[in-house]
Amino acid sequence: MTPFVHSRRVEFGETDMAGIVHFSNYFRYMEAAESAFLRARGLTVSWDVAGVHYGFPRVSAACDFTRPLRFEDSVDITVILEKLGTKSVQYRYEFRRDGADIAIGRTAAVLCRSIRGGPFESIPIPDDIRAKLESP
Repeated sequence: MTPFVHSRRVEFGETDMAGIVHFSNYFRYMEAAESAFLRARGLTVSWDVAGVHYGFPRVSAACDFTRPLRFEDSVDITVILEKLGTKSVQYRYEFRRDGADIAIGRTAAVLCRSIRGGPFESIPIPDDIRAKLESP
């Protein structure tokens, strides 16, 4: 599978008093990169069909930092589908600025549904969604 790259520029409001990106924003960046990855494959993280709500809520998130990002830095976030399970998907996010490693993040999400506002339940990932996730 060809890696998917999502690029963005650091905004002033994403930095802390030291002038570097606050750690919590890396999780927002991962979520935005995941959404872009899914959109590029004709998917989304949340949708409704005939009174049933579907989504991929996160069940795990982590990020390790190597170098800081600062206001107006341009960062490339490579999204790699690390594992596609029966009901879950695991992503790896590689953050780079001008080719230098910045951070490595990971998330895991589980496909769930909620029928007419009821409780969420995990369900197997259908073949059509699986094929789109695995597409180059």
